[in-house]
Amino acid sequence: MSRQLWIRKAGDWLRDHAQLIRWLQWGVVLVYGFLIIVPACLPLPTDSARMFSHLTVFAQFVFWGIWWPFVLLSMVLFGRLWCGVLCPEGALSELAAKHGLGRPIPRWMRWGGWPFVAFAMTTVYGQMVSVYQYPKAVLLVLGGSTVAAVAIGLVYTRGKRAWCRHLCPVNGVFSLLAKLAPWHYRVDEHAWKTSGVIPLKSVDCAPLMPLRHMQGASGCHMCGRCSGHREAIALSTRPWGHEVVALADKDSSGWQTALILYGMLGIAMGAFQWTNSDVFVAIKLWLADWLAQHQWLWALEDSAPWWLLTHYPEVNDSFTWLDGGVLIGYIAGVALLYGTVLGGLLALSVRLAGPWQTSRLHHLAQSLIPLAGCSVFLGLSALTVTLLKVEGVALWWVMPLRFALLGLANLWCLQLAWRILGRWQGRAFVAVLPLLPALGWIDAAWWLMWQ
Repeated sequence: MSRQLWIRKAGDWLRDHAQLIRWLQWGVVLVYGFLIIVPACLPLPTDSARMFSHLTVFAQFVFWGIWWPFVLLSMVLFGRLWCGVLCPEGALSELAAKHGLGRPIPRWMRWGGWPFVAFAMTTVYGQMVSVYQYPKAVLLVLGGSTVAAVAIGLVYTRGKRAWCRHLCPVNGVFSLLAKLAPWHYRVDEHAWKTSGVIPLKSVDCAPLMPLRHMQGASGCHMCGRCSGHREAIALSTRPWGHEVVALADKDSSGWQTALILYGMLGIAMGAFQWTNSDVFVAIKLWLADWLAQHQWLWALEDSAPWWLLTHYPEVNDSFTWLDGGVLIGYIAGVALLYGTVLGGLLALSVRLAGPWQTSRLHHLAQSLIPLAGCSVFLGLSALTVTLLKVEGVALWWVMPLRFALLGLANLWCLQLAWRILGRWQGRAFVAVLPLLPALGWIDAAWWLMWQ
């Protein structure tokens, strides 16, 4: 049996074992609910608490040490298989939609800026309430997102995932990373037209993909429900990053560029580095002195509720109003600085390649997806390393692995950029040069954080 036939049968297996997948999804829902609800009801762990001696520490490791970093990695390896097979929010939202009001998706929900705005707001708010450290914050941020997913399902569509397609805070990130994956459901439009097979029923595509004209995998949840439909859809392989090079010239947009440059390489970078930033400390101390001199002492109080700013006086960890303001300003400043510098270098590269076209800027920006994804993975996995260190695990391999991942991401970005520039029939060798300092700009930020 040929390799392609085996791959096609794997897609058919997902279709034919839909009920098993549903049970698997509900198993994940139960684990997810247990780990976000129960720790929030327990006393905070002491400094001596360890991963296997306190449920809160264990849940922290599961969510931020394993769950989120490797969900991101799975997008690059398998596309959005997580979304279609395991995601608890998707399963709950779809179930709610089957029993809800069934209203059509409104125009405001279709706005293209939601993936960037939702990612930015969730990331910043998570830092304000210290979502990586405290179970109540986890319940608020992750639980709140799940409640919103169910609420959207109860109101809009009939059995579909409107939340996942339009409002999920990580939908935009997942869509970008899935463009790199070597797996997708290939649609043969000619076979669709000429097939004599008349389906007994239409495909229940939860993320509302236009199946007949589907070309990429960025929006597909890889659930297998459409596999074999009209003998025209089949799970297939493609070159790594093929969608970025061959298809992103048509579906890239300004909002996707903003998410890459100002979101994943800007806001996320600021969120990861502010706790160890001398600049952050210097700004806060200067402002504290200025506020004290002008008798604005309210800003130095830690009276904010825990759901607005971190407030856990029992463990001597409470943010003042000043802390919250500087935190927001610092992340916004880092995002503006990093995103603008990267955008300027990309614009220079586009101009060197030939006549200016904004669509080319958005297309070339997609070549930075590997580094953007790697940066978010490295930032999230930093907590993995911290927790493993507390457990006494030998970590001599961490820094070599980090540099290897960063190096591979850089090479992948250059390879994608070279292939994109080559399609424009311009001066690719000259045009790729500004991308070297662009990559070095991000590399330097990580190098400084690892010192």
